[in-house]
Amino acid sequence: MSRRPAWLPPPRLPESARATQRVVAPQRPSGPGLASDGARARMVESLRRLGVRDARVLDAMGQVPRHAFVDAALASRAYEDVALPIGHGQTISKPSTVARMIELVVQSLPESRRAAARVLEIGTGCGYQAAVLARVFAQVVSVERVRGLHEQARNNLRAMRIANLRLVFGDGRLGVAQAAPFDAIVMAAAGEAVPDALFEQMSVGARLIAPIGTTRQALHLVERIDRERWQVSVLDAVRFVPLRTGTS
Repeated sequence: MSRRPAWLPPPRLPESARATQRVVAPQRPSGPGLASDGARARMVESLRRLGVRDARVLDAMGQVPRHAFVDAALASRAYEDVALPIGHGQTISKPSTVARMIELVVQSLPESRRAAARVLEIGTGCGYQAAVLARVFAQVVSVERVRGLHEQARNNLRAMRIANLRLVFGDGRLGVAQAAPFDAIVMAAAGEAVPDALFEQMSVGARLIAPIGTTRQALHLVERIDRERWQVSVLDAVRFVPLRTGTS
């Protein structure tokens, strides 16, 4: 354990895990059956079979309508365990990835702390994961660096009227210092390392989950032990869009 963990090289990513990067213009899905509780219930059962156990995470996954965050042409695939393009060269992560990342950061929090827990999401994208996080944590702050995606997420989330979710347009590498400290941080983009600012914005006992790597990536779980120490674990091979500096 050290103040600035030395990042281990992640394992090679299987070719089958690569997410499609085709860009499409965001549209509202329509048509019968897309919002069915049954489709989401089947997705949740699939998540259980894949090993997701936290009841609150599973309930949140079953409540948020994933089809409302993707293009109409792809809405019929919204509850499959696949990543889908959302425009601007970005993707919505597959449901199992969203559920596992949230479960990893929330499972160390006692119920008493969950009731007031604050989470930071780096990479709002279309807003889907932010909506799930808002059903698990008391307060959610989500940062997006691409103006078009920030506005898209706002539009997607407006009708849901989620009072405990705040969207921020800005450089996610800097975090949101004025809202810190955070009990959990979820990074939805892969960098070569966790930005220093995010270490400092973790409360003691907080967890951060992040994909780390460039051509090869792996999930890294970071826990803040005390004011000067962080513990790092390397988990599964993954594929995420790159973490970039600045805004666009």
